[in-house]
Amino acid sequence: MQVGNKSYRMEADIPGRVPVFPLAGALLLPGAQLPLNIFEPRYLAMFDDAISSHRMIGVIQPAFENAVACCGPVEDLCRVGCLGRITSFAETGDGRYVITLGGICRFRVIEEVEAGRKPYRICGISPFLGDLEASDDGADVDRAALLESFKAYLEANNLEADWSSVERASTVTLVNSLSMMSPYGPAEKQALLEADDLKTRAETLIAITEIALARDSDDYGHVLQ
Repeated sequence: MQVGNKSYRMEADIPGRVPVFPLAGALLLPGAQLPLNIFEPRYLAMFDDAISSHRMIGVIQPAFENAVACCGPVEDLCRVGCLGRITSFAETGDGRYVITLGGICRFRVIEEVEAGRKPYRICGISPFLGDLEASDDGADVDRAALLESFKAYLEANNLEADWSSVERASTVTLVNSLSMMSPYGPAEKQALLEADDLKTRAETLIAITEIALARDSDDYGHVLQ
């Protein structure tokens, strides 16, 4: 996995402990980018420490109702997050950072470790090493079905999209971008994150979209084909 100027190929490239940024409803995926606006003092400190060391931050959701949470002392976090590398940042002049994280790999939280005098949380993690291989080109994804569900969602909500850009996007970019941009809640975002592969993620996104459309429609029997 190439993220910014750094390659991540093996477990030794991933630190065993990383600062974590709990964000409800946020989704970062391997190979994708997530813009963030950082303003809380504890996360400003986290960013300063990360940029001066390995440039990595773990994005993870707080545990929500019916979520599978971590064990023991980190039961208030979901068990799976995604590790991101800071690939760009800018100071706003009013005490904020605007940064971009490039997704490296998903991780499972093992434990929360003593942060000392740091105001942010640090967790021991186990990386999903398969994410570093970046071998899934999306050939098994039903791209037509994904685009059809996306189009139906846009029409149902009176929205438009730049279809020329959509059609030019690779299947990998399309699946991950639509997953990250989707307006769904924490449970749906976590399901998309934890999908086993790109094909499963696409199928999950289509299913979530069908459910949303059916729920908002007078015709509950209508299902996208």
